[in-house]
Amino acid sequence: MSWFVLILSGVLEAVWATALGKSEGFSKLGPSLAFGVALVASMGGLAYAMRDLPVGTAYAVWVGIGAVLTVAYAMATGEETVSVLKLVFLAMIVGGVVGLKLSA
Repeated sequence: MSWFVLILSGVLEAVWATALGKSEGFSKLGPSLAFGVALVASMGGLAYAMRDLPVGTAYAVWVGIGAVLTVAYAMATGEETVSVLKLVFLAMIVGGVVGLKLSA
């Protein structure tokens, strides 16, 4: 259960990071509210997962999932350019996250 919550929390990290950018300095209500809700849920899930998982592993997985999904979303929406090198490095992050899961 802790791994499921951790993965969901990583997804929510991407949500709050994206909403933070779209809030334009908290000047837009919708993205600002999405940021706050996703942030609290993401941190709460991370804290829950850390009850059973090592702190270093849980944090690395959480950040890795959030970073990859945030960049992938930005690439899919055209806010960030796509390149082979970026895709390779994102794949390396995913490989690291999978490796941490398999070694746990």
